[in-house]
Amino acid sequence: MTEEKTIWWNDENSSVMLIDQTLLPTEYKVIEITEVSRLADAIRRLEVRGAPALGVAGAFGVALSATRCVSDVEFDETIASDAALLKSTRPTAVNLAWGVDKVLRSMEKLPPEMARIMALFAAKNIAENDTKACMFLGHNGASLLPQIGTVLTHCNAGALACSSWGTALGVIRSAKKMGKKISVISCETRPLLQGSRLTAWELARDEIPVTTIVDSEAAFLMRQGKIDAVIVGADRITKDAVFNKIGTYMHAVCAKHHGIPFYVAAPTPTFDAGASEVEITIEQRGRDEVSGFFGRTTVPENVPVINYAFDATPLDLVTAIITEKGVLYPPYDFTDLR
Repeated sequence: MTEEKTIWWNDENSSVMLIDQTLLPTEYKVIEITEVSRLADAIRRLEVRGAPALGVAGAFGVALSATRCVSDVEFDETIASDAALLKSTRPTAVNLAWGVDKVLRSMEKLPPEMARIMALFAAKNIAENDTKACMFLGHNGASLLPQIGTVLTHCNAGALACSSWGTALGVIRSAKKMGKKISVISCETRPLLQGSRLTAWELARDEIPVTTIVDSEAAFLMRQGKIDAVIVGADRITKDAVFNKIGTYMHAVCAKHHGIPFYVAAPTPTFDAGASEVEITIEQRGRDEVSGFFGRTTVPENVPVINYAFDATPLDLVTAIITEKGVLYPPYDFTDLR
């Protein structure tokens, strides 16, 4: 199976390399980023996306800022400004701020020359640890899936959402390595189609059987007995809810009604154990993502839209949470995870 990197550091040019996810599945393109402002734009445009990948992006962004800042006098001010810019791009995904802050802490009280070295070391370490965490997470979750069965997933929680391997799809990949015969139902995930464009692309490339459906078809398939489990990733997990791509809550409610296990796969940096659902800002994105479809207007110009990027699923709808440290079951206690 493919273990290609999604985002990585280019030592030769001191730049950030990433797969442009907006072009998939029709075009595979790696872009090189040499400025923090360009990286921030890539995050906003979803050229790079997915909670763990955003953590890596935030980390590399601080390293990029430190590397590119040639003025020792303006060093601290430049790093602080660039860090704030990066953290502002996707407020709901906790991994982004976590990656930024972790690299910032590695640089504290160091002179610029040493701070540059430590920033890059810390950022590379975050990327490497993310891949290791996904591999452990995948192994821990694989035993939860049936020997033969069909799993539904929403959005993209695969290698493209991490440094490599994936969270929810990492569990599926690990199950396949164990010899399990798992097929996947990939919800298309409107409005930006991460399920059809990205998840289906990843799984088809790995020769894992995958079928894409419209989001609103999932409940009907559950009622027909065609889905054995649901597994999704997460952008933030508070003490009372899982924040993930809009539509996740709908699948959790339907799974509960039909007696189907609903699993969340997420590495420990995704946990925000001290926060509650009501404290979290849920990102709202632009009207154009909903009002048009492949160049055609689909909503009258005088009709407003609501475009939340994420929703919150109460923990009482979650069967288990799969992490690199093990599988958590209700009643959930996250105090020892971070």
